[in-house]
Amino acid sequence: MSRKASDNVEYTLRSLSNLMGEKRRRQADGSAGSGAAAAAAGERSLIAAESCSSLNSAASGGELERAARRQFQQDETPGFVYVVSVFSALGGFLFGYDTGVVSGALLLLKRELNLDALWQELLVSGTVGAAALSALAGGVLNGLCGRRPCILLASGLFTAGAGVLAAARDKETLLGGRVVVGLGIGVASMTVPVYIAEVAPPHLRGRLVTINTLFITGGQFFASVVDGIFSYLAKDGWRYMLGLSAVPAVIQFLGFLFLPESPRWLIQKGQTQRARRILSQMRGNQAIDEEYDSIKNNIEEEENEAGAAGPVICRMLTYPPTRRALIVGCGLQMFQQLSGINTVMYYSATILQMSGVEDDRLAIWLAALTAFINFIFTLVGVWLVERMGRRKLTLGSLTGTAVALIILASGFLLSAQVSPRITLNPPDPSHQNSTCTKYSYCNGCMLDPDCGLCYKLNKSSVVESSCIPVDKDSTMKAAWGRCSNETVFRKEDLFWAYNFCPTPYSWTALLGLILYLVFFAPGMGPMPWTINSEIYPLWARSTGNACSSGVNWVFNVLVSLTFLHTAEYLTYYGAFFLYAGFAGLGLVFIYGCLPETKGKKLEEVESLFENRLCTCGMSDSDEGRYIEYIRVKGSNYHLSDNDASDVE
Repeated sequence: MSRKASDNVEYTLRSLSNLMGEKRRRQADGSAGSGAAAAAAGERSLIAAESCSSLNSAASGGELERAARRQFQQDETPGFVYVVSVFSALGGFLFGYDTGVVSGALLLLKRELNLDALWQELLVSGTVGAAALSALAGGVLNGLCGRRPCILLASGLFTAGAGVLAAARDKETLLGGRVVVGLGIGVASMTVPVYIAEVAPPHLRGRLVTINTLFITGGQFFASVVDGIFSYLAKDGWRYMLGLSAVPAVIQFLGFLFLPESPRWLIQKGQTQRARRILSQMRGNQAIDEEYDSIKNNIEEEENEAGAAGPVICRMLTYPPTRRALIVGCGLQMFQQLSGINTVMYYSATILQMSGVEDDRLAIWLAALTAFINFIFTLVGVWLVERMGRRKLTLGSLTGTAVALIILASGFLLSAQVSPRITLNPPDPSHQNSTCTKYSYCNGCMLDPDCGLCYKLNKSSVVESSCIPVDKDSTMKAAWGRCSNETVFRKEDLFWAYNFCPTPYSWTALLGLILYLVFFAPGMGPMPWTINSEIYPLWARSTGNACSSGVNWVFNVLVSLTFLHTAEYLTYYGAFFLYAGFAGLGLVFIYGCLPETKGKKLEEVESLFENRLCTCGMSDSDEGRYIEYIRVKGSNYHLSDNDASDVE
């Protein structure tokens, strides 16, 4: 072969010659052109092992290919990718903190600001309602401005909202601060997973996107610890709980001033040189030509297919693969919420108090334990996502979640069946008709927001119990009677229970919450976000993620806004049986409709939705197959998991 032909050979794995150095030193006594011949033979061995007739033996071509594979596998992902992912995932941490902190803060707020059930639901659902709106708007902002400016915007909103919450003097200002925080949560929830997915190498994409969910659960756990610490303050502990979120928000804002834009978005906007520079920075010593060409060609094809311009959502709905992907993505987010996760996270301390845990601080610290379980098992999900795959992990997670919800509901049912009997019915001194006098058992009295139970304990048995109207100014005492003076009734060994019944089975609720999070956290927690960041083509990715995030937040609002009233009308065990039924429906949907995306390039995932919707989840024929690409002389070849090279 001539020197010119040798110079045209393009190897992205430059150190390949070093790996074969020992063999070439043995051949140093040969002709001066032997090196070029070996290189040419190496190229031919990648194309077809049978055509290596110019080599001394066919084995040398296989040896060269195996060396290429070993060297390719030694390429390390630059630490910069992890730095970018961590700073991005701070948005997830803030998401988790601001949604989790309200669980403990509510117990203090309802005392200091005298919040009824409606205002408690508004403070929770106001945040998620604002998040739903901003998630939908975030799709437009992501397409127009890019991922980086949207993350900076979210950081600014988190900081401003934290300031308003810390300085709030009344419940209306508090609600305004929660709405501002919700706007930041919505933008971050749909931008961060997309940004991480677009900068991550294909073999790490699932794990790095799942890190965002790990940060969400970490933020929820950290918030519960902060709740526990500041619950010991006599007054205004909730201000510190709600205001501390400004610290990570400022850190993320300052960090993203120096971090790059998504290379995929830059290519879409025609900024190709800048995109190549950032892609090289993200991939280190790995070749970027293959990935760059694939992204660019994919964008060009999508623009050609789009033809006449129109709203992206209309193009998504009229193009069958993206329509099916959108249904799957939105369905995953819907069933994540309908299975009750944010009821558990927002109201965990309240649920534990409902189950019979009397002390506020104990309920807050037990809620911190459940948040820690959520965090630990999200770590398990990070470890499992690239081993089990998205589909199996999601199916297993939702199955366990449904079982745990049944256990949780059964615990409340057991407590209701042994509910203490009301033995005293003192007359109302105001002579007003009260609904409290009609209840014969504590369970009915507990479900009425206007009533509470005044009782004594004989060892572990409830005695001298009466259902009394609650004081209008404070739920911590009765409107009249034995429990109307908090200082006096504690001296007389009397107890006041509002929103819960004394029961020996309060541990069943804690067990149910722990089992719920053990199963939910590894799969149904991160997978809807991970899968939605993968299943849309580039032209539809921002809009698809915005729609699915919007669906998530809409159902989040519905569940969080109705939980206390649902528990009031269906009983607590009825509410959790309802969530278990929704989880069962989600299991059927996921089994039939969710395909496996593990190991697929973002540009390849679209083909998974070319079949009918109810069949796209059935094909796992490519599961476990991992393809590594090497660029040789401008052509694409893949090295399979056996020694003989395949041709694509």
